Amino acid sequence: MYLKKIELKNFRNYEKQEILFDEKINIITGKNAQGKTNLLESLYIMSLGKSFRTNRDIDMIGFGKDYFRAKSTSIKDGRELEIEISIGKEGKIIKINGSKAERNIDILENVFMVVFSPEDLKIVKEEPEKRRRFIDRELCQLKPVYYKNLGRYKKILHQRNSLLKQQEINEDLLSVWDENLAEYGAKIIQERSRFIEKLSEIGKDISKSITNGKEMLEISYEANVDKKESLDEQIYYLKKAIRKNIKYDIFRRNTSVGPHKDDLKLSIEGIDIRRFGSQGQQRTAALSLKLAEIEMIKEETGVSPILLLDDVLSELDQERQRFLIGSMDEIQIFITTTELNEELKKNMLEGKAFFVENGKVTEMEKN
Repeated sequence: MYLKKIELKNFRNYEKQEILFDEKINIITGKNAQGKTNLLESLYIMSLGKSFRTNRDIDMIGFGKDYFRAKSTSIKDGRELEIEISIGKEGKIIKINGSKAERNIDILENVFMVVFSPEDLKIVKEEPEKRRRFIDRELCQLKPVYYKNLGRYKKILHQRNSLLKQQEINEDLLSVWDENLAEYGAKIIQERSRFIEKLSEIGKDISKSITNGKEMLEISYEANVDKKESLDEQIYYLKKAIRKNIKYDIFRRNTSVGPHKDDLKLSIEGIDIRRFGSQGQQRTAALSLKLAEIEMIKEETGVSPILLLDDVLSELDQERQRFLIGSMDEIQIFITTTELNEELKKNMLEGKAFFVENGKVTEMEKN
């Protein structure tokens, strides 16, 4: 599949814009703070219905405006697919091929995208929340039911934490939240476990290729509670762990057990590279995770996802740049960069280049 066109109205610093893309390579260049990342953000929301930069939809509305509208045209299985998203006084409205979607979840499984930014290069060494977000973002694309379960879990977790902060805690109500937290938390743990197992298999081979066989990345799931084979067992043991920590939770006024405390362990030859890895190893691991993400989407859906590279090439050395670009023969790529240098031109023998200035996009000659 590929993205053919985007139309924007009042999106960030884009007042009105329509852009036709190349089905393979699209280079978006321009100085900083001109709208390059904003453009990629407008593409990404066509996949998950939300931004990879903010949790607040209203942040995407142009300054001084009261709404935005973004409409994409993609080609999938030889047919056109139109997705339109608008945010305004009436809230969020999503239309798929002209028909209004009833729920945000309905947008999933239409357009698959993977975004790779400088923040993703930090995923290995930064806090566990970043790695959980990586897992959740991918699973939400692949499994709409996971998106639903994660949303319910977060809502119940928020309600339980609110109850724990009260002066008088209703034990009966707390018990109800615990039951629900265990049910949805167990479903999340089971899906994450399966996902990380597959991610590990693919990531090993990719990391070996990047390092010419010198290093092999090991990826494992650090679950906050023991993983169990069956869902019923997982619910039972998670509920048991939650209740075991009840006094501690009341003292801390926060929930200490559950998948919101999970992590992704990344190691090479038994060394935890989250803490002890070199910058090169950490960047190889981050690149391996992203390329494994792409391969998993292909395997799970039979569709090649669209790759958004947001100013990430400048953070990679030439060898890793070449490996990344060379791995992307079958997919559509969007690359933002401050300059169209000779090395990039050499790697990009086809496609389109665009120049962005103050929220205006013009197509340019690459040569």
